[in-house]
Amino acid sequence: TLVQTTTTGAAGAYKFELGDADLEANSVWYVRSHGARSMNRKIRVAPQITFEGPPEGTQILTGVANKVTFTGKVTPATDIGALVVLQRQNALTGNHWTRIGASTVEPGGTYSLPHAFIVPGDANLRVAVLSRGHNAPAFSSLLSYEISQAQNKTLTIEANPDPISYGQSMTIGGTLTGATSSQTVTLLARTVRQHGFAQVAQVSTSTTGVYTFPAQTPLNSTFYRVESDGRASAVLFEGVKYVVSAQASTTATLQGQIVTFSGKVEPTPLRPEHVIYLERQNASGSGFHIVREATVGAGGTYSIPYQVANVGNDVFRVYIPGGPDNGGAASPLITVKVSPAPAAALKEVPGNSTSPGEGGTTTTEVEREGEERGEAGTSPEEAPPHGHGHHRV
Repeated sequence: TLVQTTTTGAAGAYKFELGDADLEANSVWYVRSHGARSMNRKIRVAPQITFEGPPEGTQILTGVANKVTFTGKVTPATDIGALVVLQRQNALTGNHWTRIGASTVEPGGTYSLPHAFIVPGDANLRVAVLSRGHNAPAFSSLLSYEISQAQNKTLTIEANPDPISYGQSMTIGGTLTGATSSQTVTLLARTVRQHGFAQVAQVSTSTTGVYTFPAQTPLNSTFYRVESDGRASAVLFEGVKYVVSAQASTTATLQGQIVTFSGKVEPTPLRPEHVIYLERQNASGSGFHIVREATVGAGGTYSIPYQVANVGNDVFRVYIPGGPDNGGAASPLITVKVSPAPAAALKEVPGNSTSPGEGGTTTTEVEREGEERGEAGTSPEEAPPHGHGHHRV
């Protein structure tokens, strides 16, 4: 199908601007000029996905009674029936994901995923939309939560604040019901790498059963529980989030140029190959989507080069998903002003829009199936357009 025509510049350079209507599905493109034809170029279109749930940092409890529903929208809303998979991270390096729920894209592009959590701990979640050839597989930005056991009403345990960032302090308190005088309460803790709880501190309740421990400053995410009068509380998970610094090599550049985002993660991830994402804010101004994936190097440092393509003010952030030791966190926002560049100056950077790690999904099989069904077929020949002066392309 003929889409556009244009004229070349004096040096033969040309440029086409494709709109949203041209890029709703995977497609194959070529250009013609005076009987000459270019190679085919396949453009795979990943939809944008919103992913919404309780506000990040919300303490979610285990059990069916505390079921949480995640919702969102897939744009463009043309791939009705595509599989939507809810995934939870489960690896030390942040690049392996386990399916914990599934749904499909409904008319209008919406989806809904109810889920009851069973395992307490840090929960980094995303959704993957797996098309059947219409679009490329796509992944949402991440949401991070702290999952704790449902409370024992006779001996409660709460932390404030929860979660915290690396270097912050928090307090733990609660109530022992039925206390008629001061009772001793013991605080126990363990990290994910420790076997069994160890005593941390002891305090006495008030005459009404209320207790508060001195401030704690855990360096890594920690499980806590309290014991008193033969009773044990639920297990409380206190997430300790990474702290991410970020800066850009420039905040004003031309379209097609490379901007490098770099910084440091604290505390240093357990493994230097821990995945880290560069995310760009959605055009709507709500939410982010992943545009590049990299890994954290020695000492917690990282560097992510990215070729900017959108003219205007692009807003970026760097996000590191959490792991067993520390929770996920985002850097402060960075705005890069991108000005138009001449067509002759534009060059493609291979792999610029690297998709995030697919983890345990069946994405590869979905991609292969789409290709086998003909999404990469060659467009039919067209009669070459003719013009005057500069070549029409």
